[in-house]
Amino acid sequence: MTEKPRRFDKIAFIAAATPEARTARERLIERYGDCPPEEADVIVALGGDGLMLQTLHRFMNARIPIYGMNCGSVGFLMNEYDENDLRARLAKAELNIIHPLRMVVRDRDNARFEALAINEVSLFRQTYQAAKLRISIDGKVRMDELICDGVLVATPAGSTAYNLSVRGPILPINAPLLALTPISPFRPRRWHGAIIPNTAHVRITVLEADKRAVSAVADHTEFRFVHEVEVRQAGDIDIYLMFDSGHALDERILAEQFRY
Repeated sequence: MTEKPRRFDKIAFIAAATPEARTARERLIERYGDCPPEEADVIVALGGDGLMLQTLHRFMNARIPIYGMNCGSVGFLMNEYDENDLRARLAKAELNIIHPLRMVVRDRDNARFEALAINEVSLFRQTYQAAKLRISIDGKVRMDELICDGVLVATPAGSTAYNLSVRGPILPINAPLLALTPISPFRPRRWHGAIIPNTAHVRITVLEADKRAVSAVADHTEFRFVHEVEVRQAGDIDIYLMFDSGHALDERILAEQFRY
């Protein structure tokens, strides 16, 4: 049975604040029309990866496909900008379903907070003193004490972002894995991190928390003076990312590993 082609009659255009992105939005609306994002068949984000992350967070529970076109400086999550035959491109685009991370934080006042991350959850030292962290996976302590500037847990989609900058592994987009990567580790100096199942429950306990203050960040949501952070995949949340045929996220991640 032949699959029925997807239709994208109603398109919502969202642009970054840059003049280039705003001008592109005006031209595209003139050609293809516009509608409220909540009523759209697809959301087209115009900008860079920053704008794409904002859009994914904003519509995380809407179950609306999001297709990005690069009008910024960094566009790993974006397709090439082209105003022609947009509906045909959308109909042929490949759909990737990704899941965010859910971060649960307990701070020095024992207050509890939650946030979601599409790229990574990161812990950072807040002062000149290195952080001291204990890492547990699924209830078992795997590292009694990590002295470092911080540590992060990255999704496959986020493995080419900050995780790659701190020499973490690149993960294939469909791999059922997460990257656990230290940031400037001092002790143990030779520990470069771990690849863990995406079903893992990660618990990071801040040692000497009152003396060595640590913040926790889920993409761009930050909590300070944290004492404990739990991270696990939010498998109940589906995010739909669209890429031009032949240039899907798994291909981009593979190609990134051969850059030099």
